[in-house]
Amino acid sequence: MPGRVVFIGDEITAAGFRLAGVCARVPGSGEEAACLREELAQTAFILLARGTAARIAKPDLQRALASVSPLVLVVPDARELPPASDVAARVRLQLGVGET
Repeated sequence: MPGRVVFIGDEITAAGFRLAGVCARVPGSGEEAACLREELAQTAFILLARGTAARIAKPDLQRALASVSPLVLVVPDARELPPASDVAARVRLQLGVGET
């Protein structure tokens, strides 16, 4: 699908993205790189949880991040987010413009 957005990461964070209407995938242990490769071939925008990104070989991850299409963005997972009381900080962090 040309305009498809996908989140790849842990189950808790994936649940939040599903509530927002984003397709979410939770790869099994050792399946992270294969899941990313599959989505690179069919997705316009990939949100990749930081913990999941850490389990992908550095050359593969760097190649995905450097590609122009699809756009790949590493985002914090739910455990890394600030308390819900600071919604503005949480949104900035999710967009990749906040501090962890």
